[in-house]
Amino acid sequence: MAQNKNEVIKTYHIPTLALRGVTLFPQTLFHFDVGRQKSVKALEQAMTSRQRIFLVTQKDSKVETPGIQDLYHVGTVAKVRQILKISNENLRVLVEGERRAILDEIVSDKPFLTANISELPSPPMECRTKRDLALLRNVQELFVEYTELAPKMTGDILLNVMESRDMAFVSDYIAQNIQLRAEDRQELLEQVDPRRRMLLLSRVLMQEIEVLGLEIGIHNKVKEQIEKNQKDYYLREQMKAISEELGDGEDGQSESRQYLAKIEAAKLPPEVSEKLRREATRLAKMQSSSPESGVVRTYLDTCLELPWTKTSKENTDIAKAEQILNADHFGIEKVKSRILEFFAVKELTGGVKGQIICLVGPPGVGKTSVARSIARAMGRDYARLSLGGVRDEADIRGHRRTYIGSMPGRIITALKQAGSRNCLILIDEIDKLGSDFKGDPSSALLEVFDTEQNVAFRDHFIELPFDLSDVLFITTANTLDTIPAPLRDRMEIIELGSYTDEEKLQIVKKHMLPKQLKKHGLKPAALRLSDDVLREVIARYTRESGVRSLERQLARLCRKAAKHIVATGESSLKVTKQNLAEHLGVPRHQLEKMPADAEVGVVNGLAWTSVGGELLEVEAMAVPGTGKIELTGNLGDVMRESAKAAMTYIRSRAEALGIEEEFYRTRDVHVHFPEGAVPKDGPSAGITAATALVSVLTGKPVSRLFAMTGEITLRGRVLPIGGLKEKTMAAMRAG
Repeated sequence: MAQNKNEVIKTYHIPTLALRGVTLFPQTLFHFDVGRQKSVKALEQAMTSRQRIFLVTQKDSKVETPGIQDLYHVGTVAKVRQILKISNENLRVLVEGERRAILDEIVSDKPFLTANISELPSPPMECRTKRDLALLRNVQELFVEYTELAPKMTGDILLNVMESRDMAFVSDYIAQNIQLRAEDRQELLEQVDPRRRMLLLSRVLMQEIEVLGLEIGIHNKVKEQIEKNQKDYYLREQMKAISEELGDGEDGQSESRQYLAKIEAAKLPPEVSEKLRREATRLAKMQSSSPESGVVRTYLDTCLELPWTKTSKENTDIAKAEQILNADHFGIEKVKSRILEFFAVKELTGGVKGQIICLVGPPGVGKTSVARSIARAMGRDYARLSLGGVRDEADIRGHRRTYIGSMPGRIITALKQAGSRNCLILIDEIDKLGSDFKGDPSSALLEVFDTEQNVAFRDHFIELPFDLSDVLFITTANTLDTIPAPLRDRMEIIELGSYTDEEKLQIVKKHMLPKQLKKHGLKPAALRLSDDVLREVIARYTRESGVRSLERQLARLCRKAAKHIVATGESSLKVTKQNLAEHLGVPRHQLEKMPADAEVGVVNGLAWTSVGGELLEVEAMAVPGTGKIELTGNLGDVMRESAKAAMTYIRSRAEALGIEEEFYRTRDVHVHFPEGAVPKDGPSAGITAATALVSVLTGKPVSRLFAMTGEITLRGRVLPIGGLKEKTMAAMRAG
């Protein structure tokens, strides 16, 4: 910015408004909208006191509360001409730029921005020399060329520019009325010398004219391409009509004859065969290049690939099936028993239809792998589809053929993949279905799982009835809570609980360790692990319901063994309890051992989580007070209510329990459930809380050899519990 050091600069305070994305030039009118409260108050102050306002542009328009570092150092002193309220929060303002000014400092930012500014002189500059006149005419000619290309430039703007001989006015007026980058606008505003500003404006105008020319060229090319496509379409339609008149369409007819031959050879149901014949006949009348013919081809190919009548030969030997199930999986006796029952009933009746089984259990217990094992035991083809996160009903039923890129749903796609109508289809993660404005996938599954309706399941893409009654559906879920009740009612629920440590040991020895050794190219004797070492890995390096983390630890040991054998040339790696930490690192879990000494107010509880059972130490403390009860430990509403019910029961039986009758008036009771950072909920801690309260109020310690769980009622009854297996395992781990 050029500035004469001898010029007198007027300095004063003034209300300031930060502009976002716009710049105001002197001697121009400009209107814009204001919504920020500080900006509104600054305008109101300027109007009320008939004062000028300083408008300066923000460097980053995303900043809501700008400081001096966020503003350019040159702005414009302006007069507010008009304020119009367009909503409860926004104003539309008309301002007139008067003079340039330098932003020296922000004096205050409450209730609006107030700045200390130094005005810069902005006198008119008439053309004094031939050079000035040439410079002016050059800018005017460039502006005329710009207006011819710009779509929204009015004649009044051009007239004002052409009639003026004031270079200061012309440069500011043009800069205000053309589309420029924010940086170019600010550079023009900061240039005080009109001659230099005119030179800068000439360069900017030439750049904008070049860009506009390129934009118009691109637009014309696109327009020509669209017109050409329309012309091609018109000519193709004419060619199609002429071809039909002449009987010329051998390509389509040949393709149609091929499809008709496939339909006859497929031995399809009558309704299916008739529908496909109609589609194949219609294909003969279409041009091979038309989009519709592509849709018909896709439809015919999909329908012909479906196993309308094809079935696989099933295994009928129940002993062989049991042998396969036992070889693939250890434990899960409920699932094995149910599948063997299926074999037995089928042997007696000749056929079993409408079987939908839901395997429910925590992650890693083998729900997905056991389905594949069942398919192998039954001799059925297998297909898997995952519904986790699916929100669109069309994923189940398919898209109608009227949509571009339509496809069959996942059920039909799984049947194509399996290749037989009596296959086993695994539907994974059925508890994680979603729903939105596109529909509810769980409702679409109701027809699939209904044995009275799935004999004629209609996919939106196929639009033909397909018999699903011979399909064995097996679904998996981690919880039943998120499965809608109507869908849950159509499935036979089989729960898979957590594995015990001994079950995990047998799974490792019989299945996982041989698999990992083979996967890593190791011989059976290459990794020597005793049962004690495996128990140590199970107890201290993994704590889960399933065996996924355990498999990862075994894979890690196999990698260590492979590295050891390659590096040292030895034939095996022996892992002991002493060197286990060298291979797997510091144990992740410590063995829970309860102290032998009984304490007053401390009781062992048992909890059931998604990863198995846990031992929960409940603490109670009584202090002098007014009868308040405090519950801490990140507890849910159900757990709080259970503890309050326990307190009410104790008050009702105070005399029988040997507790002072007025204790609830003279003592405060605090019950804490460690660990505080872990959320807890459920009613099963009621008996534990009651025992801890009785212990602290009577002063009698509770033996640490006991652990308890169960919901307590106001009458003192303890209700049945869930997760008994997991809770028992937790108690056993703690000794």
